[in-house]
Amino acid sequence: GFPEIMDGRVKTLHPKIHGAILGRPDVAHHAKAIEEHGIVPFELIVVNLYPFEETIARADVTDEEAIEQIDIGGPSMVRSAAKNHQYVGIVTRPDQYERVLSELEAGKLSVEIRRELAGAAFESTARYDRAIADYFAQSLNDASFPEQLHLGFQKQADLRYGENPHQKAAFYVETNAPPASIASAKQRHGKELSYNNLLDLDAAFSIVREFSEPAAVVIKHTNPCGCAIGESLAEAFSKAYEGDPVSAFGSILSFNRPVDAATAELLAEPGRFVEAIIAPGYEADAYEILTTKPKWKLNVRLLENPAMLEPTTGTLEFRRLTGGLLVQDRDDEPDPEAEYKVVTTRTPTDEELRDLKFGWKVCKHVKSNAIVLARGGMVVGVGAGQMSRLDSSMIAARKAGDRSQGAVIASDAFFPFRDGIDEAAQVGVTAAIQPGGSRNDDQVIEACNEHGIAMIFTGRRHFKH
Repeated sequence: GFPEIMDGRVKTLHPKIHGAILGRPDVAHHAKAIEEHGIVPFELIVVNLYPFEETIARADVTDEEAIEQIDIGGPSMVRSAAKNHQYVGIVTRPDQYERVLSELEAGKLSVEIRRELAGAAFESTARYDRAIADYFAQSLNDASFPEQLHLGFQKQADLRYGENPHQKAAFYVETNAPPASIASAKQRHGKELSYNNLLDLDAAFSIVREFSEPAAVVIKHTNPCGCAIGESLAEAFSKAYEGDPVSAFGSILSFNRPVDAATAELLAEPGRFVEAIIAPGYEADAYEILTTKPKWKLNVRLLENPAMLEPTTGTLEFRRLTGGLLVQDRDDEPDPEAEYKVVTTRTPTDEELRDLKFGWKVCKHVKSNAIVLARGGMVVGVGAGQMSRLDSSMIAARKAGDRSQGAVIASDAFFPFRDGIDEAAQVGVTAAIQPGGSRNDDQVIEACNEHGIAMIFTGRRHFKH
């Protein structure tokens, strides 16, 4: 009998409502209170909380709008019903409706499903409160990490297995995953995605976003074995694939333009095999070619995300340790090119400079110790994940072969000794880019000057473990 007041801020916080949710009719003093106060017990509660997370996801949201979307009565009812789940069912998600209705049509909700719904309800309110707490923390412009970290993810799919067949796995997504993400991509064709597919797709996705020109990336085991830019997407793919055609067999690809028919025809050529592709989209003719022409037409996973090139900010990375979690900012901030410094006698030519910038963008995505050789807007050799930078340099040179003549070299961290430069000079490298910062920088610079190699220090390291 009490009216809704204060612009709807107070409407469900009432003893008759919460008494109807929390009351236990088979407990004598509860039954007495129910009768005395004219309370009608509820058996089922369905609550859709105010869309706080959806509201704050809007770029133009005001603080007042966000505050008004903080639900008070809803979570109170959810928690009350979940606590009293022996008597009350609590439904908090639309995907629960069908199952609940099916049970009700058969008679009533079982004890098992009421307990399951209660657990989901507490998960819902915990995630909701976490989103609110995060919003307030961000609004304070506090650059430090929170004292307590609570992460909210929703299971999108059970996977066949993990990295290996004996490992179980599932894919979880953020409640409001950014549009420019693998989690927001749509699979249009092919077999179900595996754990390793998703890892490789994310790596390919991250690299191709670096470029404004038409670009293609070829990934194996999260490392690029090919990457190129071109006047057209077909040219970019052709160059990327030729970067290491042996390793490219069974690869994951990414493009930063919708896949067109010319590119699809190249993909479908005999002898090529692709596991999965991520792109902003697929032209109708290209989709037809990829799903009907190659031998792997039925299995290839085609993913699209029209928003994949949109900028993202404030993204965190997490690495699980035994008993702990490492958290850091994602290394996706563009390097300040104004701080690049030529440290050698010779300055890079315009062509070398273009390749140096290209190779540097790719190198930051290669497992350390990382070396990339590039020429003409394409990767010609990659040395990844070696314990010695010299070994990475030698592997990259071997992969490049004769294409190392006139190539540039990019290193994700400083050259500790001149041996890496000496190796590069022997195979015809003409320019280098690296962060600098070694105690032996002078020796490395001297080696470059002896070999006529132009070198840039970027001042920023890009380790990737």
